[in-house]
Amino acid sequence: MPPAAAPLPVPPLPEDKVDLLARLTDGLDAPGLWWLSGYAAGLAARPGARPAVAVDAAARLTVVYGSQTGNAKRLAEQLARQAEGAGLGVRLLRADAYPLRELKAEKLLYVVISTQGDGDPPDDARGLVEHLLGKRAPELPGLKFAVLGLGDSSYPQFNATGRQIDARLQELGAQRLFARGEADLDIDTVATPWLSQALDAAKEQLKSAAPLASVTPLRPGAAPASPWSREKPFAAEVLASQRLTGRGSRKDVRHVELSLEGSGLSYLPGDALGVWPRNPPALVDAVLAELRLDGDTRVGSGGQDHSLRDWFGQHRELTRLSRPFLQAHAARTGNAGLQRLLQPENSAALTQLLASHQLVDLLQAWPAAWSPDELVAALRPLAPRLYSIASAQSAVGPEAHLTVDHVDYVAPGGRRWGAASHFISEAAEGATLPVFIEANDRFRLPRDGARDVIMVGPGTGVAPFRGFVQERAATGAGGRNWLLFGNPHARHDFLYQLEWQQALKSGQLQRLDLAFSRDQADKVYVQHKLREHGSDLFDWLEGGAHLYVCGDASRMARDVEAALLDVIATHGGRDADGAKDYLSQLQQQGRYARDVY
Repeated sequence: MPPAAAPLPVPPLPEDKVDLLARLTDGLDAPGLWWLSGYAAGLAARPGARPAVAVDAAARLTVVYGSQTGNAKRLAEQLARQAEGAGLGVRLLRADAYPLRELKAEKLLYVVISTQGDGDPPDDARGLVEHLLGKRAPELPGLKFAVLGLGDSSYPQFNATGRQIDARLQELGAQRLFARGEADLDIDTVATPWLSQALDAAKEQLKSAAPLASVTPLRPGAAPASPWSREKPFAAEVLASQRLTGRGSRKDVRHVELSLEGSGLSYLPGDALGVWPRNPPALVDAVLAELRLDGDTRVGSGGQDHSLRDWFGQHRELTRLSRPFLQAHAARTGNAGLQRLLQPENSAALTQLLASHQLVDLLQAWPAAWSPDELVAALRPLAPRLYSIASAQSAVGPEAHLTVDHVDYVAPGGRRWGAASHFISEAAEGATLPVFIEANDRFRLPRDGARDVIMVGPGTGVAPFRGFVQERAATGAGGRNWLLFGNPHARHDFLYQLEWQQALKSGQLQRLDLAFSRDQADKVYVQHKLREHGSDLFDWLEGGAHLYVCGDASRMARDVEAALLDVIATHGGRDADGAKDYLSQLQQQGRYARDVY
């Protein structure tokens, strides 16, 4: 008989880390495993690396974030860096990586979290929020905490997730260190002082603890940082810009190719490109005319000094209204109807107004006088826009491609545009756009190329899947690719039609299902196609497929998720709760990911 195999050594890791390691290595081939072992050895050999020690929770700050578009992640990372720089023990964790059983022993916790759509948590924080609000949440008398919420005041459930977590932690017996921060789209106005207060409080709480700074890396394999960032964007040259939709379409969707040559910027499929826009000059002129202001007037605000025309063109939001500004404007007008819109019972009408009106529309409908200084102070700072990258660097090299829906329409008071979409669409070849990369670690292709991939991307939501298919072809991934795409009309709105047809022919795409909603009497959307092909869909999921959804969060993503639950219940023999558990498990396994906005 052959000798008995020696027992495997017990790893010097806690049980949850062993589970994570098993998930990480699942499906890796030999080269991937060798790379991982070398990477881990390299970490251990770094100067200053310490042997593993048990860290008392009282000696550290834990920063947990939930982020849909990257803003909460950016702020949480900033806070962790500042705490580490101050010599504090700190760990930084995305919400879905936080070990929930450690919550009971936690002593100092900061939560930075966004709210999506109608009061929903970001996808990576669903599990954490459900746990906190559920019956299994522990009593937390020894915890001190603070919460920074990010949201959009144009939605009725502004910052609902941050408020829920803040209230629930206190209900569980935890002590709030200072007031919850509630940031609107002008994030830094609230976030900057909150971060400063958070750092001071952490220093005070941990002043007697031995310094042991340790930030959990979230992208250990990332390339060295580029000198270009959100705060210092790269001037990317426009290489090509062409219309994707036909002349008969109600939409003007553009394919734009930008050069990243010489920038050192790199991205992975699923990441976004941030673009700092400029407001259309005609829109700036219209605002100045409505208010009868001189664009050459100099205005100082926040340590900056510009002409009023420059403030409106490059530094203030003109195409997006905020609730705080509307409140200030309503007070100036004295209009009872406008003021009634701000009451809680009229939240739906207020949301509609904020979505349909730009600043100039508000000024035309409800005139009021503003001085230059007061107006600049009241308007939100112009913010960058994020676009899902529609390419893979493995296929296009130092370029980034975008799929941009050009917002351009005629309102009763004149022509209107979207700030960023117009800025990008009007940029001629050879012009430059200020850009940066926004990583999206939640929206990644499976490490195992043999896994199947299902992609649901109606409209411009198809953008990242162009990059997915390019990447899978370039890396020789053996898994099948299934794309579900929808738009109003096949004749005018079939984005990247020739590319998808060629991908089918070449075997880069195994399946393509289309939903052109207005080509027949009954409207057909991607969620209908999911139900129609539910048996196949469930078979793919049972076989280990990864499922991705990209597009509108307010309706499409909800409708698609409802269809997925129906498919799982119908073809998986589960009740409603069982279907939800199945989908939740897919999400926890990284096999159900959404990039919604």
